Amino acid sequence: MRIPLSWLREYAQVPADARAEDVMAELVKVGLEEEAVHRPMDQLQGPIVVGQVLSIVKEPQTNGKTINWCEVRVVPAGQQQTLTGDGVDPSGVQGIVCGAHNFEVGDKVVVTLPGAVLPGDFRISPRKTYGHVSAGMIASVRELGIGEDHDGILVLGTLALDPELGSDALELLGLYDEAAEINVTPDRGYCFSIRGVAREYAHATGTAFTDPADGVKVTAASGTGYPVQLQDDAPIYARPGCDRFVARTVRGVDAAAPTPTWMSARLRLAGIRSISLAVDISNYVMWELGQPLHCYDADKLSGDIVVRRARSGEKLETLDGKVRALDVEDLLISDDSGGIGIAGVMGGAATEVSAGTTNVLIESAHFDEVSIGRSRRRHKLPSEASKRFERGVDWEIADVAAQRVVDLLVELAGGTAETTATDVGTKPVPVVIGLSGGYASARIGIDFTDEQITTALRDIGATLTPGAAHGAQTAVGNWYDVTVPSWRPDLETRDDLTEEIARLVGYDKIPSTLPVAPPGRGLTRVQQQRRRLVQALADAGLTEVLAYPFAAKAANETFGTADADAPRQMIKLANPISEEQGYLRTSILPGLLEIARRNHSRGFRDLAVFEAGLVFLPDGGTLGTDQIPPLGIRPSEAVLDTLYDGLPAQPLHIGAVLTGKDSPLAAGHSARAWDYADALDLARLAGDVLGVEVVLTQGSHQAFHPGRTAELSLRSGERIGYAGELHPKLLAELDMPARSVALELDADKLFDAAPDVIVAKHLSTFPIATQDVALVVPAQIPAVQVLEALRSGAGELLEDVALFDDYRGPGLGEGMKSLAFGLRFRAPDRTLTAEEASAAREAAVAVAAERFGAILRA
Repeated sequence: MRIPLSWLREYAQVPADARAEDVMAELVKVGLEEEAVHRPMDQLQGPIVVGQVLSIVKEPQTNGKTINWCEVRVVPAGQQQTLTGDGVDPSGVQGIVCGAHNFEVGDKVVVTLPGAVLPGDFRISPRKTYGHVSAGMIASVRELGIGEDHDGILVLGTLALDPELGSDALELLGLYDEAAEINVTPDRGYCFSIRGVAREYAHATGTAFTDPADGVKVTAASGTGYPVQLQDDAPIYARPGCDRFVARTVRGVDAAAPTPTWMSARLRLAGIRSISLAVDISNYVMWELGQPLHCYDADKLSGDIVVRRARSGEKLETLDGKVRALDVEDLLISDDSGGIGIAGVMGGAATEVSAGTTNVLIESAHFDEVSIGRSRRRHKLPSEASKRFERGVDWEIADVAAQRVVDLLVELAGGTAETTATDVGTKPVPVVIGLSGGYASARIGIDFTDEQITTALRDIGATLTPGAAHGAQTAVGNWYDVTVPSWRPDLETRDDLTEEIARLVGYDKIPSTLPVAPPGRGLTRVQQQRRRLVQALADAGLTEVLAYPFAAKAANETFGTADADAPRQMIKLANPISEEQGYLRTSILPGLLEIARRNHSRGFRDLAVFEAGLVFLPDGGTLGTDQIPPLGIRPSEAVLDTLYDGLPAQPLHIGAVLTGKDSPLAAGHSARAWDYADALDLARLAGDVLGVEVVLTQGSHQAFHPGRTAELSLRSGERIGYAGELHPKLLAELDMPARSVALELDADKLFDAAPDVIVAKHLSTFPIATQDVALVVPAQIPAVQVLEALRSGAGELLEDVALFDDYRGPGLGEGMKSLAFGLRFRAPDRTLTAEEASAAREAAVAVAAERFGAILRA
């Protein structure tokens, strides 16, 4: 929401020297969020003045263009130029070359003199062009940064302006004003107006507030105006789609009359494009009071206006020129011809006000938030009106806003207001909340005085009446029955009122006291395990990233199953952000690879990233339920069970991608390329920090290299994931470095297998005895199986065994390989003798020979 300061000053006591930053600093105190500053003069610099065209000489050029050599007076006749500078003619008449043709001799225009600066740091200086020295420029609205029209220059007469020559054009066009932009949270819809923000500024500064609604005198109607019917056969949550509709008529308007400069300047600064006088007036009043309005060409209406739900198959062409298929939930404004607007969202093209309109019907209505919000999302049609309606609009302001539009149409468009008026609907019952002073104090932790409470509540517009405590209230302090103001539909409970009291008394008054943690609580077992696992990977040098949980169908098919021919199951999104990523992910790796690919394309090629996130694994059952519970009511346990049963399995997976080098290049240091062994080490690390042994065996996965892939499993044999080098074809398709590696494992299965307490092994003070052994085995036997055989045969004295060489070459025989292992032996109570270590070694070799025919390599 952009707030022009000149507009805000009409209703709040903003100091004359206050800047937009100062206003936002005050509004932050009452819970509004600052966004940006909009200051046209940050990109403009004078002298930019009003000039009058004295002569035009049209000169055809060899390139086919015709330029105008103009003499333009920029000071009143008979006066000398007081400005000085290179190119500024002291006579007050400038020679200017102009390529536009939409002006005539005698027209008053905006002239940028030498020394001026336009948006984009475009500096004006005398320059020789087309055989003349052009000392300045006749500006268009686009060149001034106040519009997009670049077809011709800005002729001030078209804006009904006749200023004195040489006067400051920046002041004339309202360009010295500035705007503060704030972010309005969904519960503060009343701040989508100058009225609401001025009220909040007064709260923040303790100054007076002038309600713009009080300055509008609603004339008493002499009779019923245009006939309107409110019909809602299918209200959402039993709330009618429209509970008030005000209609006023103004006849004999000049719809083609220009919008006054003061109004168009404020709308422009507020971020609203000037369209036509009638539309600009409705937008101006909406911004001022917060009540959306709509103007119809009264002569295009046919029969009564009926506010109803759309019928099945009904269509409507909206003001943006699109024909929209309506839903039976859409609230529709209609007449005898059919739909003429989607209520609270956008009007229809058939009854649009045009330059030929003479009679205008003004709509000022109050619509249900849910109905408008659903229609806006359904048609993907955000508008300033829907933005306000779906957050809640003041029911009481409808007739005031309509009267304000009537007054402006009469004043600016020369219309005549009809004395009749339409005002149909049922006034809602005011919300009354019981509140004790002790309740607010107990909730916030401050001993509020009764004066602080009553002042804060009256400042927001509430009405207070003393009342007796209701029910089993135990809070101390006076009890008040608080009638909520009509512009605050967000206030529904005593907690809401308590928050308002704290906000207006001041958040800075709330003490910073840390609560004492209740004994016996803390992180759950799984939370602790997850933190240990994530921290271990970060400590290992990997960077944690977060990828979108959405994936393409092809990515799920590639990474979601190990076997290319296995059946795939995945969840398709009903309304995806991107059709290319229209499914929930079944694997962590597609998102990680996309992050790696994007970084690689930007020159950052040495990466080690990981993510801990959920994947979505449907089991073929029914997903979701048709019984969607209503809002505002807690579903029963049975309904909740049905909802939970309809959710897919969502295990936590850990994924990592390593590509490029393991360290930056440096003098005297050779960086090593990541390889599949690093991925396997990370898998082992994940098991180690949780006290779980991860078993690695030769594996196969369609996304991984056929010969450099390990299957990860538990001792029980349950598979938990894969690690290794990614498939060369996949890396080529992604334009990723060859030999990039990855791993993915099911962290939930690791957590389930992990012990509650990890018991550290006893550290022996006795020395180790190291023995190496080289075994010749058939090449097809995985090294891990030979290693397990050695571990099984070596007995209790074996502390560790590791493969350190895999030789395949001359001297071994066809189809054979030599595996060299290092065995570490240690006894807990003595120093081993060489004979004991050798005996254990021989026992280990014997088991390997028995299982695989392994023989010692000479």
